[in-house]
Amino acid sequence: MPTAIFSHELRRRLIVFGGTGLIILVAAGIVSYTISTSREVAIDTASISAPIIDLSPTESGRLNAIYVNEGDVLPANALVALVGTEVIKTKTAGLIVQVNDTIGAQIAPGQVVVEMIDPSQLRVVGRIDENKGLAQIQVGDPVTFTVDAFCGESFTGVVDEIAPTSNQSGIVFDISSQRETQQFDVKARFDTNTYPQLKNGMSARMWIYTK
Repeated sequence: MPTAIFSHELRRRLIVFGGTGLIILVAAGIVSYTISTSREVAIDTASISAPIIDLSPTESGRLNAIYVNEGDVLPANALVALVGTEVIKTKTAGLIVQVNDTIGAQIAPGQVVVEMIDPSQLRVVGRIDENKGLAQIQVGDPVTFTVDAFCGESFTGVVDEIAPTSNQSGIVFDISSQRETQQFDVKARFDTNTYPQLKNGMSARMWIYTK
């Protein structure tokens, strides 16, 4: 993975901003130096994702109406569905990602009618074997990652969460030691305003630069 990921952008900023560009150049040079002198932990299995927010009724009833579609962006407290006489609203602003549109279906309490995400909570989430560098990763470590949908383009982020427990569905078998190897999720935040093209569910690869 190339480490000079900032060079083109830095040259542009130096030309545009003159003396200010020099400051940016020095600061980014420090970041680049930190990455180039760090140990690289590669994670091949990663994706862009955000926590799912489930919207469901508190009482059973018929699904009488759906007012949203997948892909809709809504504010908080927006009307999304009517189950019996119960109005279902968004709990926060966000993006609708799945809708149960079977009008007339009987919906039980807690049964999901609409799923949504808060795009500001998007993270690049990688799954790493416990013996492949997990112990070296710390919150705050810089990250670069690529997304399959945008070949050749690199993005940057920072580790902000390391799962405290293993992902039980991600157990692999280590032939060399005849032991089961647990896998853990590592999440890195990135600036969603800078990278609006990154969408929930996209496949990715990530590289973490440890101290």
